[in-house]
Amino acid sequence: MDEITILGVDAGGTFTDFVCVETGSKNSLRIYKTLSTPHAPEEAILSGIHGLGLSAELESGGLHIIHGSTVATNATLEGKVAKTVFVSNYGFKDMLRLARQTRPELYALEFEAVQPPVPPELCLETGGRLAADGSVVEALSEAEISALVAKVSSLEPEAVAINLLFSFLDDEFEKRLEAALKKNNPATFLSRSSAVLPVYKEYERGIATWLNASLAPIVHGYLSRLSEQLNACPLQIMQSSGETIAADKASDLAVHLLLSGPAGGLTAIQFLGQQIEEEKIISFDMGGTSTDVALMDGEISTTTEGRIDRFPVGVPMVDMHTIGAGGGSIAFIDSGDMLKVGPQSAGANPGPASYDNGGKFATVTDANLVLGRLLESSQLAGGLSLNLSKARSAIEKLSEPLALSIEETALGIVTIANEHMAKAIRLISVNRGHDPKEFVLASFGGAGGLHVCAIAEAMQMNKAIVPAYGGVLSALGMLVADRGRQFTRTVGVDADSVAATELDTQFQELAQQGSLALQQEGLLKESLETKYSADCRYRGQSYTLNVVWNNLPDCCQAFTALHKQRYGYDLNTTIEIVNIRVNVISRARPISLPDNSAAAGCNNCETIKVYGSAEPAKVFRRDELQTGTQLEGPAIIIEYSATTYIASGWRVRVDQYSNLLLAKINS
Repeated sequence: MDEITILGVDAGGTFTDFVCVETGSKNSLRIYKTLSTPHAPEEAILSGIHGLGLSAELESGGLHIIHGSTVATNATLEGKVAKTVFVSNYGFKDMLRLARQTRPELYALEFEAVQPPVPPELCLETGGRLAADGSVVEALSEAEISALVAKVSSLEPEAVAINLLFSFLDDEFEKRLEAALKKNNPATFLSRSSAVLPVYKEYERGIATWLNASLAPIVHGYLSRLSEQLNACPLQIMQSSGETIAADKASDLAVHLLLSGPAGGLTAIQFLGQQIEEEKIISFDMGGTSTDVALMDGEISTTTEGRIDRFPVGVPMVDMHTIGAGGGSIAFIDSGDMLKVGPQSAGANPGPASYDNGGKFATVTDANLVLGRLLESSQLAGGLSLNLSKARSAIEKLSEPLALSIEETALGIVTIANEHMAKAIRLISVNRGHDPKEFVLASFGGAGGLHVCAIAEAMQMNKAIVPAYGGVLSALGMLVADRGRQFTRTVGVDADSVAATELDTQFQELAQQGSLALQQEGLLKESLETKYSADCRYRGQSYTLNVVWNNLPDCCQAFTALHKQRYGYDLNTTIEIVNIRVNVISRARPISLPDNSAAAGCNNCETIKVYGSAEPAKVFRRDELQTGTQLEGPAIIIEYSATTYIASGWRVRVDQYSNLLLAKINS
């Protein structure tokens, strides 16, 4: 095997995680964590590279880096996007302002006004309007193009988003505008909807195009700074769909990076499922700032109905649900004297009170420390240590007005956080027709292992797994992710009247488009694979379900079965094929995780009192647990990047890859 050093990097809100794999004669896997630097994420990345002793590889340009970035996500959530002009047809400049006219709360008669994503003065109109059948309603004259170019120049934007009606049927008008604007100001980032998201629903298409345009300068600036300091080391960026893309292409597809980091966790879970031969997995990724939950039944599920904050994101992204509940989530007492947890987070700086870094507010991490589930002696990334006294003082400020003890308040904080996470799991399982008892709960992230037993019990699940390298699993996912792109086209045909050959032709056209795009990234045509799927619905419905496409009859049958599972019924009516999708991928370089190499003679010599447990918990170091080791709770298993709490009534077994396999006793 070739000598190659590959580094997976997941830049989170609190910590930046690293997994380094060296192939060939070295054949090693190492992990590392450091505090994130949100003001300049590249600083934490460079710090980690040097901390891993990879300075020589960095200088020689021989380090292969795959990076999950939160830059696009943070810019969207914080509203710190580039100044962007939005171009639409005459009469439609308020498209993004009007949105879908839905109230944020069904029964709220009054609610706070929401600012439009693009200020009215930056919304421009022009000709080039198509009808729903693709015919021209209003032509686009050269005079209109010149007027638009002049107006855009006077506004001096950083980016322009072009979103004309029904441009997914014919993109000629959008291309003419794009060419004229590019010629006049080559430095301005341009996005046209027919390239970003060529599907129906003009509002969703408009939001995706605006996000892509407004994030492009931000992403480009960040990746340029990072690339300059990486000395030409190959750099891939994780996309929201779970595939990677070359960094020099990522800026043009910024909207595809909104779930860049969390997607890495799901690719790792898929890899783990193949390793332990489990297809039905519910993943539960709890970090310092948030928790991501997802359901995998053999394959990673993607959706085109995801949201970031209040914005729909129509491009494919991994189907997960994110809540503001992490180890750093702040506990507080609301105006009704009720204890609440999250979504505000203490973040990386100052962090939880127990970090002794200036944090004053009680967090979930502080509560676990007070309860004895997290050890004060635990060594955290960035040289941080835990201070039990600080944690107790922070929680005491809440316990006094609640008339509870410090421990009772800490237990309340953890219980509330657990319920937030259990609710999120119900949304992606029970609410979609899945029985959680048929799945294994895979818990990872720096804080996930502390809550795995409680979450499994809340969902009546009898099996769980805490993967090896669980504290940095998303970074590991970067290394096992395939390179690829997803392409979409609206067809809008009835299954009972369309010719199958017509759809096959359109699938092949999309596949060819995808193949050319990946070949431009330097991939060989022979290495590419294609997967087909279709968005289907019953005629008259507004929303679609995505099913695998082999042929038209199988597609209709799969849709009917999925509709019945999801909603509990099916209909004897026409099925409409709304969109077709092609996923073109190049498989990742195979990576083998090392077998458990713990030496014989693991000795437990420490116990700790855990609040609420009748007996003290035994403390073990994870790297000392041999394959086949079995333990019963209460127990605490500590490692460099995470801590796992095994509650009473649970048994854990260590497999050959150092995964912790949990099972409910007498289940």
